[in-house]
Amino acid sequence: MGNQDLRKEAHDLDVTVWVGKSGIGAVEEELSDQLRERDLVKVKFLRSARAGSTVEELTEELAERVDADVVETRGNTGVVHR
Repeated sequence: MGNQDLRKEAHDLDVTVWVGKSGIGAVEEELSDQLRERDLVKVKFLRSARAGSTVEELTEELAERVDADVVETRGNTGVVHR
């Protein structure tokens, strides 16, 4: 499945992982568990999680930690795929 197909599929997904002031380490395991059950997961980064970083940087780092790929980032939301 190509990146464009994954973006279309992600469009209607609800956010199931929220990253807050505890940072991406706090949601690593949850995201990994969700990726085992489904291909795509939408992650929302709250303002307190962004502290000087961009959503793109945080999404890349989180995806790398759970051995996944970034499909897209838009606004405060990222979509990852495994």
